Amino acid sequence: MAFGGFGSSSEGGQPTAEINMIPLIDVMLVLLVIFIVTAPLLTHAVKIDLPRASSSANLAQQENIQLAVRESGTLHWNGEPLSREEMNRRFALAAQQTPQPELHLHADRLTPYERVAEVMSDAARAGLHRIGFITTPTRASSS
Repeated sequence: MAFGGFGSSSEGGQPTAEINMIPLIDVMLVLLVIFIVTAPLLTHAVKIDLPRASSSANLAQQENIQLAVRESGTLHWNGEPLSREEMNRRFALAAQQTPQPELHLHADRLTPYERVAEVMSDAARAGLHRIGFITTPTRASSS
């Protein structure tokens, strides 16, 4: 390891190509001490005496309405045929329930979309906001 000086030397004053690691190690050790000192200060907790309560999970099943729209235009509420006026009356009653039931809408494959849209519009007008479409998955053909 070569050390340079201010005096003249017989080597001709060549610059040294070595990195002095001692200042880098000193900085690293100072940062390590700072982090060791400040780390416990970053985890501050407030001690609170919370009340104890025993409770069980609320496993109430949410009600849903099965509404089928057939190709012929007939409506079935949970399997029971009904008219559009009766459906609108039941929508209004269902919208007032808490929690509000989900409307599961089943439609035949060949049912015109206009009829499905009318049912959805009636449900939204009555105040039902949770509407889901129920479909039957098709089996993949093996050709």
